[in-house]
Amino acid sequence: MRNESTIRVLLADDEAMIRAGVRAVLAAGPGIEIVAEAADGREAVEAARAHRPDVALLDIRMPRLDGLSACEEIRRTLPDTAVAVLTTFSEDAYIARALGGGATGFLLKSGDPHELIAGVRAVAGGAAFLSPKVARHVISELGGERLTRGAAARARTESLTAREREVLALVGAGLSNAEIARRLHLVEGTVKGYVSAVLDRLEVGNRVQAAIVAYEAGLVVDTGQGG
Repeated sequence: MRNESTIRVLLADDEAMIRAGVRAVLAAGPGIEIVAEAADGREAVEAARAHRPDVALLDIRMPRLDGLSACEEIRRTLPDTAVAVLTTFSEDAYIARALGGGATGFLLKSGDPHELIAGVRAVAGGAAFLSPKVARHVISELGGERLTRGAAARARTESLTAREREVLALVGAGLSNAEIARRLHLVEGTVKGYVSAVLDRLEVGNRVQAAIVAYEAGLVVDTGQGG
């Protein structure tokens, strides 16, 4: 019988060395177990169906079926499996599709190992997680009009109460509802209500989209961590 508190992870990347490196990093995180590995997107989908992991950690560029298509298939057939995408700065164009496909984590292959562990824990707990470097890069590059996007995001957040903006900032920082509750000394149910209200007011479909608004509006404090 497995420990219910263990986060079960499927790791998919076509490069064996990358898989070995990620496996080693995650092995250092207590309570994280790699239950399956895959070398392409089709194998990833099949392994996800067989093992039903808590988190599928997918490379974007893989043979047979790319990580974005695998993400869409896993989210469609296994809604209880969260998907985090491993990315590089050269793959901005894929981020929007990953968002639409249901990914809730965006992690850099070259990022800080602690960030990888934190990202897996965050998405397993139902939160969104964007590597700070990924978030800054995507916001500055996608659309090409950073100042305009920032002004628009600030305007969107003006309708939020001070507490809702505080919750939005913590969503942007990758915290789960339970972590936000502890940080703000609230009960988790209250935080869930705040998050739902924030998503409705911002007219976004999920926590990742809300997190991007938080970054664009300048609400997320940069901790200075990263690789």
